[in-house]
Amino acid sequence: MSYDSIIIGAGMSGLAAGIRLAYFGKRVCILERHTTIGGLNSFYRLRGRNHDVGLHAITNYAPPGGKKGPLNKILRQLRFQWEDFDLSPQCGSSVVFPGHTLRFNNHFDYFEAQIAAQFPRQIDGFRQLVSEIDAHNIGDLGQTWISTRARMADHISDPLLINMLLCPLMFYGSPSAHDMDFNQFVIMFRSIYQEGFARPYQGVRLILKNLVRKFKSLGGELKLRAGVKQLLIEGKQVSGVMLDDGQILEAKNVLSSAGSAETLQMCGAEVPQDDRFTPGDISFVETISVLNQQPKEFGHEETIVFYNESEDFYYEQSKEPVDVRSGIICSPNNFEYDRPLEEGSIRITALANPDFWMNLSEEKYIEQKQYWYDQILESSLRYIPDFRPHVLDVDVFTPRTIKKFTGHINGCVYGAPQKILDGSTPFNNLFLCGTDQGFLGIIGSMLSGISIANLHLLNPK
Repeated sequence: MSYDSIIIGAGMSGLAAGIRLAYFGKRVCILERHTTIGGLNSFYRLRGRNHDVGLHAITNYAPPGGKKGPLNKILRQLRFQWEDFDLSPQCGSSVVFPGHTLRFNNHFDYFEAQIAAQFPRQIDGFRQLVSEIDAHNIGDLGQTWISTRARMADHISDPLLINMLLCPLMFYGSPSAHDMDFNQFVIMFRSIYQEGFARPYQGVRLILKNLVRKFKSLGGELKLRAGVKQLLIEGKQVSGVMLDDGQILEAKNVLSSAGSAETLQMCGAEVPQDDRFTPGDISFVETISVLNQQPKEFGHEETIVFYNESEDFYYEQSKEPVDVRSGIICSPNNFEYDRPLEEGSIRITALANPDFWMNLSEEKYIEQKQYWYDQILESSLRYIPDFRPHVLDVDVFTPRTIKKFTGHINGCVYGAPQKILDGSTPFNNLFLCGTDQGFLGIIGSMLSGISIANLHLLNPK
């Protein structure tokens, strides 16, 4: 069987690329190894309850009727209505370090006023940094890695403010330890601070189901339980794919959301000694606690809290199984819905050590998940009222879970430290979208799929 394009992975980027190509009459097949769609942003059912996998919040929020920003570009390119995503904005979030709390919502003026109040001597430098962010062109596909910390230090002299600004952006989008690429910083700064958080009432399921429905309505094929065992190479071209069951599918082009190193491994080629194809090692453990109360009922009203126990911020692969010095507390209940969710929920995320979690026996794995669930909750109680008496059910996922369901080496959430902005690979008709292309998050992933489809598959050079 032959296609114009085969897309590896039915996550947000793959589905968005598939829709974009199908609109132009291309014969497209999306292949997904697992039994469900979504990749890093999927959902599952456990003990009678639905859970989102990676969704804390959708970034890049834009209210109805807007015309600017990534969300509105996606709606235009995929021909969706604003109501198809059904987004409710956040109630308000915060960054908490010793002695300082910076609050933010979906109005950037409020955040700027917080910085002026907390760091009055730094506000002019902060505004200069924002001017540089506003002028930066994230669409320049030829730019190279630039240190964000160095750029920030050109404008801001207080290392505490630098760390507080970086904390949410690194937790939600940096594949690099200690620092992040300035282009990634700009993407995340705009998406979180200048645009903001929102969430569909039904969680990520609504968006995924609408993407699949539209893709199929345009004639696209989606094959589940169809993992790619090997990409078939002829010189500098990919002629097709061999599936895990031995079936061969031919294609003029292949678009992969599996990751740069992971995709090259499918080629049967050694990963080049090139930073662009070196897998990342930043991963997380996340606890999910289902509650018998809404969080507001026991005094927690914030949407997301990013916390750190010292003025120094250590964003790196944890030396311990879990680094409880910092983390993220998210309440899916605390968005401006028109009706409350049926049950309360608290999700807490912390940096983890992938090697530790990958190599445990099943018995030890279950034991360690329970132990670190307790440790993470104990650490979080400095920043949230004690909700443990209200817990009805729990789940924990780890780097081992992430690797199992995404195939990402090391269970790395944000992929390779070096992004390949133009999606190119050593093969002429094999391209990358998603995490290792460089646009992150739910909106960013869809934008990645659209952008690479437009660049290489609809407007080939």
